[in-house]
Amino acid sequence: TGYDVANSCRFDDGDNAYMHKSQGGGNRRTFTLSCWFKRGNLGTEVGLFDVNNATQPYSNIRISSSDFLKVDDYDGSQDTMLITNRKFRDPSAWYHLCVAYDTTQSTASNRIKVYINGTQETSFSTETYPAQNFDTAWNNSGETLRVGDFAGNGWDGYMAEVVMIDGQQLAPTSFGEFDSDSPTIWKPIDVSGLTFGTNGFYLDFEDSSNLGNDVNGGTDFTEVNLAATDQSTDT
Repeated sequence: TGYDVANSCRFDDGDNAYMHKSQGGGNRRTFTLSCWFKRGNLGTEVGLFDVNNATQPYSNIRISSSDFLKVDDYDGSQDTMLITNRKFRDPSAWYHLCVAYDTTQSTASNRIKVYINGTQETSFSTETYPAQNFDTAWNNSGETLRVGDFAGNGWDGYMAEVVMIDGQQLAPTSFGEFDSDSPTIWKPIDVSGLTFGTNGFYLDFEDSSNLGNDVNGGTDFTEVNLAATDQSTDT
């Protein structure tokens, strides 16, 4: 028992399927991104989130062709690059990703925190954090945010419960919890009561006629090569 996620969105990289919108102005230093994802094709670079389509300045979260997770900010130089040592290559598993930014923090490793299935990732092959008070491309007014893409490298698989919280660096417990009977199992909770902030959004994919619907009430995403049949009950 608990919170049930009704729908996910299926992305096929062969269709170059993704969704996008122009960002409003928000907090470029402090915010949190959360989503559940399930992989399809392995061994190819795919994007979960992308701002500015690799045109400077840009920010993105992606999985490399070697199946490592990457968190990337670039503005004329490599401001952020986190590459996990762990690989994400189980196509039968749902993973929960939480990436929480607060570049105002004095300790570099506190400026970006990456969590997988409720546990913070601390093992990185590359670990470059942004300078204190760095302004990312996230929430930069007028720049294009894509979900399910990175510079034309489209996501392949499923995404569910896609959330941005503008203005807060949240812990994963805002989005999930460990099961009381099986405490190694991380499961979703209802996020509809969160404070999403000026530029935050929530995609639940429950409207098959408008998969890019922001149920938080903000500007909807425009779907590209996505159809009602891409609404899925695999969650």
